[in-house]
Amino acid sequence: MQIVSVEPFILHVPVTGDGIADSTHTLSHWGAPGVVLRTACGLAGYGYTGTHAHLPTDRLIAACIGETFGPLLLGEDPRAVRALWWRMNRHAPAQWVGRGGITHLAIAALDVALWDLKAKAAGQPLWQLLGGSAGKRIAAYNTDYGWLSLPEDRLVAGMREAVARGYRGVKMKVGSDDWRQDARRLAAVRRAIGPDIALMVDANGKWDLPTAQRFGPALAEHDVRWFEEPIWYDDVEGHRRLAEAITTPIALGEQLYVLDQFRSFIAAGAVHYVQPDAVRLSGITEWWQVAELALAHRLPVVSHAGDMVQIHLHTAIAHPACDSMEYIPWLRPVFTEPAEVVDGHYVAPRQPGAGTTLREDALARYGVG
Repeated sequence: MQIVSVEPFILHVPVTGDGIADSTHTLSHWGAPGVVLRTACGLAGYGYTGTHAHLPTDRLIAACIGETFGPLLLGEDPRAVRALWWRMNRHAPAQWVGRGGITHLAIAALDVALWDLKAKAAGQPLWQLLGGSAGKRIAAYNTDYGWLSLPEDRLVAGMREAVARGYRGVKMKVGSDDWRQDARRLAAVRRAIGPDIALMVDANGKWDLPTAQRFGPALAEHDVRWFEEPIWYDDVEGHRRLAEAITTPIALGEQLYVLDQFRSFIAAGAVHYVQPDAVRLSGITEWWQVAELALAHRLPVVSHAGDMVQIHLHTAIAHPACDSMEYIPWLRPVFTEPAEVVDGHYVAPRQPGAGTTLREDALARYGVG
């Protein structure tokens, strides 16, 4: 079980339709810089992170995987995941240039690949290796019908379609220059889906505190389950003040890179739904630390997907703080066992590993750089 090679890759996979946009980003492709770890016994572990398919920065991540952290793993037993994660996180040259961002994304891809190998060596899906039960039901809420770039009629039609397909929850993007436009769209969506479907909104950090506060009554009127990333991602005090001013719970976490950032938000009472992302954090190992922190404060964990569904499905099944998860289908064509939703709930994966094994044609079809 010694690691004998570290093989970075970069995938750029088309997103839904002609592209999507939220309040701060416009995308035509989703990027997945990643790595294959090969062992002397023939097993291979696959890990990846997620980006906006910007090739220059994706190359930086791939180089960081292959040249900075990958050499630390050569000759090592991948089953010692936590010890290897600690070695990568405490690598002095990388610490000096940053304890988040590109270095964390690179460690994340490697950590996921290590967990994939550990589960494959045990002959189990990762959720089972982590102590989960196949009988646990993880509800799926659909974000892929709710983009801000959609005109109101298509937004409403898409939300109706999601409900017709069995989803019991949907999320829509907000963050227009005029918050009243978003309030009108929110009202139209609630009328379309009825009172029994969970409805979430996400501003992707666009608004300032006064604007988010003014939007609060519309959230309450339409029974919104949570207000996601309402203001700038790092503003702990602003989120705390917003949480005191409105009745709708706040969700955040996809833009937080380290455990300590989550600790600050939780300690301040500035978050109610904790949304860690294993590929923004330094992998499944740090994701689990955040989930345990949330559980200790009796807060639910609803992982950010950004099409990291493959990884987070395993952690959601395994961790007691999780009972629902976002669904975005962009990367389905690249995996041997893509995540599946039936009657509004995820199906437990069956193949050994973390669900990250690439199809044989994935690199040929989507590989770049």
